[in-house]
Amino acid sequence: MDGQLIAFTGIAAGLVAMPGADFTVVVRNALVSRRAGAVCGLGIAGGLLVHTTLAVAGVAAVLVAVPALFRALQLLGGVYVLQLGVRTLWSLRRPAAAPAEEAPSAAHPLRQGFVTNVLNPKASLTFLSLLPQFVPSGGSALPRTLLLALIVCTLALAWFQVVALLVDRHGRWLRRPRAARMLQAGTGTALTALGAALLLEPLLA
Repeated sequence: MDGQLIAFTGIAAGLVAMPGADFTVVVRNALVSRRAGAVCGLGIAGGLLVHTTLAVAGVAAVLVAVPALFRALQLLGGVYVLQLGVRTLWSLRRPAAAPAEEAPSAAHPLRQGFVTNVLNPKASLTFLSLLPQFVPSGGSALPRTLLLALIVCTLALAWFQVVALLVDRHGRWLRRPRAARMLQAGTGTALTALGAALLLEPLLA
């Protein structure tokens, strides 16, 4: 592996592991079960695949050229993340054992992970600006860019499986009524704040 790939892998790993809506929604699902968290992580990796594909194709440049389109997508993402947070907080009205007893289908956390990530236009802009920095001049850029995109998706898939595993390993403590409600309140608050931030940013710009 050359130096550029090593540097890119390190930067991409930092971006993937950075706390945000993706991380929070995986924890939220992993509290239900390890499988739900793992499937949610798979959905996020699928969303990143969309973003990196757009960056490779250059379509993401449209988001820069047309600010209104960027803001519209940002608002959609904000609404989705906000409703996830509000719904999580609203579920605190139920008995403490309810979150642990809930058993959603595999499609539900998969959809949550995918939609949460794919409706974040900043991901497209991040990779649109990042990928070209690690593509050597001269020759065909497509194979190299596709390799970089594959690295990003692989890192995301691995990281969120680890997150789901860790939450599951500590599940006995995390699923205690008091601890579960505290973590549920924390994740709900984080998602609500992130969604509100996404909604307010384009309105204040």
